[in-house]
Amino acid sequence: MLCGPFSDYGGGMVVVNAPTREEARAIFESDPYVAEGYKTYQLRTLEVANRENGYLLGE
Repeated sequence: MLCGPFSDYGGGMVVVNAPTREEARAIFESDPYVAEGYKTYQLRTLEVANRENGYLLGE
Protein backbone atom coordinates (compact mmCIF):
# COMPACT_ATOMS: atom_id res chain seq x y z
CA MET A 1 0.00 0.00 0.00
CA LEU A 2 2.80 2.39 0.91
CA CYS A 3 6.57 2.27 1.20
CA GLY A 4 9.59 4.55 1.31
CA PRO A 5 12.79 5.45 3.12
CA PHE A 6 12.93 7.54 6.27
CA SER A 7 14.39 11.00 5.66
CA ASP A 8 15.73 11.39 9.22
CA TYR A 9 16.65 7.82 10.16
CA GLY A 10 18.28 4.83 8.48
CA GLY A 11 15.92 2.33 6.89
CA GLY A 12 12.37 2.69 5.74
CA MET A 13 8.81 1.50 6.14
CA VAL A 14 6.50 -0.76 4.16
CA VAL A 15 2.76 -0.74 4.93
CA VAL A 16 0.76 -3.76 3.79
CA ASN A 17 -2.92 -4.56 4.13
CA ALA A 18 -3.18 -8.18 5.24
CA PRO A 19 -6.05 -9.89 7.05
CA THR A 20 -3.72 -11.67 9.51
CA ARG A 21 -0.22 -11.27 10.94
CA GLU A 22 0.69 -14.63 9.41
CA GLU A 23 -0.21 -13.39 5.93
CA ALA A 24 1.73 -10.17 6.49
CA ARG A 25 4.72 -12.20 7.66
CA ALA A 26 4.50 -14.39 4.54
CA ILE A 27 4.59 -11.27 2.35
CA PHE A 28 7.76 -10.02 4.00
CA GLU A 29 9.43 -13.43 4.15
CA SER A 30 8.91 -13.82 0.39
CA ASP A 31 10.75 -10.55 -0.35
CA PRO A 32 14.02 -11.55 -2.07
CA TYR A 33 16.11 -9.17 0.04
CA VAL A 34 14.70 -10.66 3.25
CA ALA A 35 14.82 -14.25 1.99
CA GLU A 36 18.51 -13.88 1.03
CA GLY A 37 19.43 -12.20 4.32
CA TYR A 38 20.23 -8.73 2.94
CA LYS A 39 17.41 -6.98 4.81
CA THR A 40 15.43 -7.56 7.99
CA TYR A 41 12.01 -6.39 9.12
CA GLN A 42 9.95 -5.80 12.24
CA LEU A 43 6.26 -6.61 11.96
CA ARG A 44 3.99 -4.10 13.69
CA THR A 45 0.21 -3.62 13.77
CA LEU A 46 -1.23 -0.18 13.04
CA GLU A 47 -4.52 0.89 14.57
CA VAL A 48 -6.21 3.42 12.31
CA ALA A 49 -7.34 6.56 14.15
CA ASN A 50 -11.09 7.01 14.24
CA ARG A 51 -13.82 8.53 16.38
CA GLU A 52 -14.65 5.22 18.09
CA ASN A 53 -11.16 4.64 19.47
CA GLY A 54 -10.64 8.29 20.47
CA TYR A 55 -7.51 8.85 18.39
CA LEU A 56 -8.89 11.76 16.37
CA LEU A 57 -7.64 15.02 17.87
CA GLY A 58 -10.11 17.79 18.58
CA GLU A 59 -13.19 15.60 18.67
